[in-house]
Amino acid sequence: MARTVAELPPGSRITDYISLGVITKAFPLACIGPVLSETGKASLRQCDLPAQVVVYYVIALGLYMQSSYRKVLGCLLEGIQWLRDPSAGVRVAGKSGTSQARTLLSWEPLRQLHDELVQQSTHPELGWGSIGD
Repeated sequence: MARTVAELPPGSRITDYISLGVITKAFPLACIGPVLSETGKASLRQCDLPAQVVVYYVIALGLYMQSSYRKVLGCLLEGIQWLRDPSAGVRVAGKSGTSQARTLLSWEPLRQLHDELVQQSTHPELGWGSIGD
């Protein structure tokens, strides 16, 4: 079954449609942290793109395939910056930095998050993090 690609209306900004809040509602940070730890992909040091942000970035890339990687990342970072300190500037990592961050993350945490989302949708009484318990 083919899926429909999300597209933005002409003249609209992706920031009008992508919201970190929407993604975090479906994939709560409280769920992402343990998954990253279990898969050994948690960030061990402070960096421009922590593993949690990369998870949200990869999810957003899947939702907005028609937009550039850099634009999607910029929008997500803009949302984080707004939540933390709206007066601070946003520094978008370069192509090599984002590519390296996605490579370091790999597929394991994303597959586990997918499994947990499916589990949550079929058995909401179990809540997040119940797989393997």
